[in-house]
Amino acid sequence: MLIARLIADQPDWETRLRTLSEALVAAGMELQSIGALPELGAVWELRLMGGTAAQLLDAIDAHIGPCDCLVSEAEIEVPRLFVSDMDSTMIGQECIDELADFAGLKEQISEITERAMQGELDFERALLERVGLLEGLEEGAIDRCLSERISPTPGARVLTQTLKAKGARTVLVTGGFHHFADEVADWLGFDRVVGNRLGVAQGKLTGRLDGPISDASTKLATLREEAAKLGEGARILGSGDGANDIPMLEAADYGFAYRAKPKAREMANGRVDRGDLTVILSLLGIPKEEWIGS
Repeated sequence: MLIARLIADQPDWETRLRTLSEALVAAGMELQSIGALPELGAVWELRLMGGTAAQLLDAIDAHIGPCDCLVSEAEIEVPRLFVSDMDSTMIGQECIDELADFAGLKEQISEITERAMQGELDFERALLERVGLLEGLEEGAIDRCLSERISPTPGARVLTQTLKAKGARTVLVTGGFHHFADEVADWLGFDRVVGNRLGVAQGKLTGRLDGPISDASTKLATLREEAAKLGEGARILGSGDGANDIPMLEAADYGFAYRAKPKAREMANGRVDRGDLTVILSLLGIPKEEWIGS
């Protein structure tokens, strides 16, 4: 069984949906049901037999276009664990790029960041190179950067708070820095934070990290560690946007690529291409009247 939920917010929606349905049947899938879920607003659901999630997502791309959707091989449930990336996912910025601006290095560091997120550079090498360029920056620049430059992604607090109210444990795991992530977690309501620690000496950044590197393997290990505490059958939600989020997104039952880089989007079974993060709540089956945290 394949279940697809999509947000119907595009022009000529029913024409697009009919074309998708015809293509799926022509590809050998058996369409068992299709229809709106009015209690969830603009959500439509398709149920099919045969084929794979990847085939269905490719068909959605081809016949619907970029959209907000989730494809699952089992009944969709409210997750008991939510593990998310931070930069460009829960917040709208890349913290190291904004911090670099205070050091007059934003263009140089942003280029490295973009290549790492696209999967063109090894994450550890790119991270250490960027941190090294920040050597000598006053630690106080981090507080100024937080207050002046960093803001939550639309819907981030509602998503996190609603899932917590439904009993989910929430974990923010980032290749970024605790200096930022601890504050962001407080803003949004995350239960736990995992990230990198910037080295500081005499009030200035040392250009090194203090402790082990938090990377793609850390994100995956954190998800597995937290999931093991919940026991078998607990559904897991993951969200991210870059190449180092891919293992975490693949391991989650519902791996959402939020306005993501192509490689991450390709590997996710959930996609937020058009709306804000609250569309994830709709796709999970949580009606708007039960959302909190706005």
